[in-house]
Parts: sequence; structure tokens; C-alpha cells
Amino acid sequence: METNLQFRLAARPVGMVKDSDWQQADEPLRPLADGEIRVKVLYLSLDPAMRGWMNEGKSYIRPVAIGEVMRAGGVGVVVASKSPKFAVGDHVSGGTGVQRYWTGAADDKSGAFYKIDPTLAPLTTYLNTLGMPGMTAYFGLLESGQPKAGDTVVVSGAAGAVGQTVGQVAKQLGCRVVGIAGGKDKCDFVVNQLGFDACIDYKNDSVKDGLKQHCPQGVDVYFDNVGGEILDTVLTRINLKARIVICGAISQYNNTTAVKGPSNYLSLLVNRARMEGIVVFDYADRYHLGVAALAGWMKEGKVKSKEDIVQGLENFPQALNMLFEGKNFGKLVLQVATP
Repeated sequence: METNLQFRLAARPVGMVKDSDWQQADEPLRPLADGEIRVKVLYLSLDPAMRGWMNEGKSYIRPVAIGEVMRAGGVGVVVASKSPKFAVGDHVSGGTGVQRYWTGAADDKSGAFYKIDPTLAPLTTYLNTLGMPGMTAYFGLLESGQPKAGDTVVVSGAAGAVGQTVGQVAKQLGCRVVGIAGGKDKCDFVVNQLGFDACIDYKNDSVKDGLKQHCPQGVDVYFDNVGGEILDTVLTRINLKARIVICGAISQYNNTTAVKGPSNYLSLLVNRARMEGIVVFDYADRYHLGVAALAGWMKEGKVKSKEDIVQGLENFPQALNMLFEGKNFGKLVLQVATP
């Protein structure tokens, strides 16, 4: 009988996540009850937010409990069903968790599964541009960033899952887009493949000098995925009534000391600017609008989706840490099974 390999949270990590913070469990698959489905997980989404979910304390979502299967979004195929909502063979996206199979009620709110069409886009795209990162980028930029044609938009983590879509959407709206990314290859990609106007390589060049060069009229919108020194530096270049969108702070997630806040925050006062945090779940009832817009641009060839796929569920701990080592190039996805 086939078993279900799972990664469960064994301990609250301190700093970078260690192998000992995980417990592997291999359980037999139980029979389905009425109203339940079984989903075979094909791909898992690996996201910086997962590191925050492992910490104890109040946040926008409850922490993963010790001994609980690690929370993760995924796409898969229904392999057994006792629910009229899904048929065997349906491809779905939802909260699968880090495991080979998800079993539960078809209308389970934590799973929140919905059907996806593998003929419209590759399955991995539903974890990237047509999934949570794409929705984060689309609604975060439009609702909080409020870009206007002619604005200068700067986005950090520009080659990552959210950043790549933020920049491309901003270009569709007539903005000048400057990315910040680590390494020449990533910068070349966002300029040459995604159509950004410029990109600053924070690993090899000065972010301060790059902003002076590529944002001569200042910064109207800053979409921040990294926090730390880069956020601090961008704050010195913002314009009157600038909008700073706080999406993430990947540079701070594995700190063993206090999170470094922006020391240049008085620039917000001087420029009457606004800094606002965003959480993608706030827009859940409008995801279909974001998917429709992004899918339309993708069909026209105006928006591209790049995924970095790592093979094998057993490699989950090492793959997750790639996010915090800057090793992923595009949206990081873990392939669990062959479609």
C-alpha cells in the first residue's frame, strides 16, 4: 500500500532552518469518508513567508504547530473522490502542505482547493504568476502602490516570484521600472527578458549610486520584498507622496537579533509619503480578477512567468533554504511527483 511522506515541524527554528527542525513521517493512506477527496501533490510552492509561519507569536495567520504538517500551497491531481465537487483526474490548487498526498473534506477551508486548467498554462504557473505570488504582486502594486503612467517604480527581489510580476505589471501601466536583484544574471534577466528599464545588482554595485543613476526623477513607488539596508537606502530617494509597499523582508527572516527597522523613516514625514503592509489573503474574493488580467497579458506575450524547479520531496529542507541564500532564480517550486 502506498504511504504518505510528510514533513512536520519538529522545533521552532532559531536563525536559518536546520534539518533537526523537521520530522519526517511516513503514514499509510486511510480510506476516504463521504465528502472527502485525496489529492496527489505534484508541485509545492516554496515561499519566504513559510519562515514566518514557523515562528510562535501573533501574525496575520496562525503559526504552524509543533508536530503539524508544514503549511504550503501546491498543485496536484485528484486521485480519489467521494465528493461531487471534484472528480478523479481534476487538477487543483490549494493548501496541500508539505506531503505526497492531501486527504480531507472537499470543502475544507484550510485546503481551499479550486480547479485549474492545465491546458491554459503549465501547472507551475499556478504557483507563480497565476497563483499567490502573482496575486500578491498584482493587488499589492495596484491597491497599495497605486502606480500612474510615468511613475518610477522600484522593486526589490526583482527576479523572485513576486518581484518579477510587480515589474511587468508596472510596465503594462506605463511606468518606468527599476529592479534590485543579486547578481548579473538576475539583473540581465529582468531587463532583457522581463522588460524592466534597469536593474541594480546589490551584490556587486552600490544601491545608492544605482538609484541616483536609474531614478534621476526620484522614486514614486517602492515595492519592498527584502527590508533591511535596501529599504533604508530607497527611503532616501522617494518623491513627494511616494507609496512604499511592504510585502516582505527576506533579509530579516532568519535574524537571531532584533529585526532592523528603517532608520530613514523620517523621509516619510518630509515627503508626506505612505508606507503600507500587504497580505495577499485580503484580496481572496477578487483573485479571479487578478488571474484574468495576468492570464490575458500572458496570452499576449506581455507578461512572462519563470519558475526554478527543484526535484524531490525529500529535498524540501535544502530547497526551502535556497530562498534565504539567494540561490533561486525565479519562483522556487519543489516537484513532488511527475504530472
